[in-house]
Amino acid sequence: MTTERPPLPYDFLPPVPSFTVTSDDVADGQPLDEAHVADANYGLSGGNTSPHLRWDGFPPETRSFAVTIYDPDAPTGSGFWHWVLFDIPADVTELPRGAGTGGKSDLPAGAKHARNDVGNLEYVGAFPPAGHGPHRYVIAVHALDVDNLGPDESASPAYVGFNLGGHTLARAVIVPTYEVPG
Repeated sequence: MTTERPPLPYDFLPPVPSFTVTSDDVADGQPLDEAHVADANYGLSGGNTSPHLRWDGFPPETRSFAVTIYDPDAPTGSGFWHWVLFDIPADVTELPRGAGTGGKSDLPAGAKHARNDVGNLEYVGAFPPAGHGPHRYVIAVHALDVDNLGPDESASPAYVGFNLGGHTLARAVIVPTYEVPG
């Protein structure tokens, strides 16, 4: 019996070419390390640290990037945005571990956070409800055809996503998982 992968949010958008995203910290289909899970502020004991990401093979006409982390399995009816970072310059092809956490010292010049779904301008780690089963964390790197996407840091993830839709040349995706036992 073959088990099909549940759809990802990008499966419902017009198709774009793909490229490669890799990480020293996360792997497709594998559980997140506790370093990338929410901390005591969210009832867990993780490190609340954004993962390292590296990408290549994107179109040569790429003018900037955006990085998003989204949980489509959150029991909200609209999923849950953990990290939205955009206006990453085209010559940046790697973010160090912790780049989205707290201050902006590890972010590339000009990069902007949109508010995540807890209202912060930073990464927030995984924190699915206890006993809800495994959640998928869709880490996407979007290669864009503009230097600046347009929204400012007060934008919602949905508004940033709306703008991404019209400017995405290609997308790279890696999907780790996490669950809190019941």
